[in-house]
Amino acid sequence: MTSEINIQGLALKVGPLGEHDRLLTVLSDQEGLTRLAVPGARRPKSSLAAATSLTYLDLFFISGKGLARVKHLKVLHTFNGVGQKLETLAAAQALSEICLSIVTVNDPIPGLLGTVLMHLERLETYGKNKESEQLLTLASVVQAFIHALALGGYALPLQNCCRTGELLNPPLGNWEWACSLIPLEGFAIGTYENAAFVLNPSELALLQRLVRVELPIGKNGNLMGPKDVWLRLLSVIECWIEIHLSKKIQALAMLRETVVS
Repeated sequence: MTSEINIQGLALKVGPLGEHDRLLTVLSDQEGLTRLAVPGARRPKSSLAAATSLTYLDLFFISGKGLARVKHLKVLHTFNGVGQKLETLAAAQALSEICLSIVTVNDPIPGLLGTVLMHLERLETYGKNKESEQLLTLASVVQAFIHALALGGYALPLQNCCRTGELLNPPLGNWEWACSLIPLEGFAIGTYENAAFVLNPSELALLQRLVRVELPIGKNGNLMGPKDVWLRLLSVIECWIEIHLSKKIQALAMLRETVVS
């Protein structure tokens, strides 16, 4: 038995299928991840040729035995702007990778698609800006991963000490205070030998602020925190993902290279 299904989703991954088709992996609120065959999409004049990665699509497909096949699609938005700078392209690819890591077929994560689209819109703005937006791109990726991991059930436990249950309330200005990331447990007040990272009060406070929708902007209108701190927070995220998802996000290495160089 076959059925026609309509979804709106973001193309996370596109690859060849056969001689003229494409294999499309789409993130949607309705289906989670969906893998679709796009017949003839690799032919230049095909009406389905717009099935490319980082494109928000309205899709009609036929589901039955075997791989579902796209019958009709409409482009709702193409995030071409992220490809205009290497750092924003790497950031967008990293977002795709984390989605592919935390979402499964036919198991949607409520709110994830909207969150990813929001962050892609920001990255597209940075990509189109002629002035350097590397620091904002870096911070946006760290925040986007905080949001995506929380929605996917892998949230960093930023509120309580994993050893005592005490609230993680970093005393700003007290440089004797420290908080350790113990990868298999969470964040613990103090310094521990088995810690992957030891954060000072400002670093932890900045990390905690990233659960909000907006980036942490100071009264002067600038992003809070210097580049080395944001690179450190990115490393914290990478460590958490590697331990809890047994996964490395390859595009983050390219992002790091572009920001550091």
